[in-house]
Amino acid sequence: MLWLPYALLSAVFAALVSIFGKIGLKDLDANSATALRAVIMALFLLGVVAAQGKFGQVGEIFAQRKALAFVAMSGAAGALSWLFYFLALKAGTVSQVGPVDKLSVVFAIVLALLFLGEKITVWNGVGVLMITAGVILTSLK
Repeated sequence: MLWLPYALLSAVFAALVSIFGKIGLKDLDANSATALRAVIMALFLLGVVAAQGKFGQVGEIFAQRKALAFVAMSGAAGALSWLFYFLALKAGTVSQVGPVDKLSVVFAIVLALLFLGEKITVWNGVGVLMITAGVILTSLK
């Protein structure tokens, strides 16, 4: 169950991204702000890797072409997600954009079923339907 506290912390900090982003975007271009955010994240994460003494492991990623390709695709997908998220935040409210963004949970589960062969239970399926319904209800004005 070590994953649960990490997942909860991820959710809390993701929520702060929405709040801080919405406040920060008030008079800024969303794409420029996203680019600066990415630079700050990269520097922060490099600091974390350095503090952990794991710079040597970065070379392992470059040595494995398949892993590097998927890490790169993940990075590109994340960048596109941020670009569209910040554009949505600029135009909409956090209370609408945030829940719609969480459809990523539904998409991730469906893609994991299709491409990774993961299985879900009936209760998981009910949860996916509830998340979808919740997104629809929270996005209505």
